[in-house]
Amino acid sequence: MERQRLLIIDANSLIHRAYHALPPLSTSKGEKIWVVYGFLLVFLKALKEFKPSFVVAAFDLPGPTFRHKEFKDYKSQRAKAPEDLYSQIPRVKEALKSFNVPVFEKEDFEADDIIGAIAKNVSEADKEVENIIISGDLDSLQLVDQNTKVYALKKGLKDTILYDKERVKERYNILPSQLVDFKALRGDPSDNIPGVNGIGEKTALQLIQKFGSLEKLYQEIESKNERARNLKGKLQEKLLLGKEQAFLSKMLVQIRRDIKIDFELKKCQWNYDREKVARFFRELEFNTLLKRI
Repeated sequence: MERQRLLIIDANSLIHRAYHALPPLSTSKGEKIWVVYGFLLVFLKALKEFKPSFVVAAFDLPGPTFRHKEFKDYKSQRAKAPEDLYSQIPRVKEALKSFNVPVFEKEDFEADDIIGAIAKNVSEADKEVENIIISGDLDSLQLVDQNTKVYALKKGLKDTILYDKERVKERYNILPSQLVDFKALRGDPSDNIPGVNGIGEKTALQLIQKFGSLEKLYQEIESKNERARNLKGKLQEKLLLGKEQAFLSKMLVQIRRDIKIDFELKKCQWNYDREKVARFFRELEFNTLLKRI
């Protein structure tokens, strides 16, 4: 018997992807709607592909999170998203409401943290339900395990890849859970996460493959055991100088899975009123999408 599936939508990442992937599109009344259209293209494709029993969506809230409070330069290099992207977010939420999809957001936290908490909640409560995270970026790959997969957009809106544990290992040659330690050493320029100065991708991977985790790496360096003594002097020096940055980076990269949210799987059972969706589609002149429902 096939497992039931929960579709968890990383809404903001899909919104940003849709904004950049499609040319500007407006209704006959001049309302900008290409982000909503692009979001729905991915959403409908995933519904058809996975036939979920449950669906939820997670959004970022405007304003700083606990990460910004811990590290003021977190994501500071990112330009503010354009107004014509923000103006379409309420319509994306309306689209989800028309499909009867619950929306989750929480002050001080990012959508990734909500996704992590939901996936953990479901995995602990019901091993028969498989989590499928739909995302426009790869940050959630660290959540991949025997109960959770990530359906990621590779290029544009149509090119997708489904990551399970084997596929993550095939790509990075480490386990999904070790991606946090890898990024803690390498850093992540897209989020302005520092990592350790002078440690690039190749070295970071080799260190995690050899020592298993950030904690074990520093434990062995500081206890001067044989494996750590085999590291080149310059590399050890970089690691010791960057220890504080490495652990700060790990805290920033790690998705929080312990946050409290008012989540009950049974309330996320997926069913929808076709006429309600059709009314919304007609209002935004999504005539080609009408055939898909």
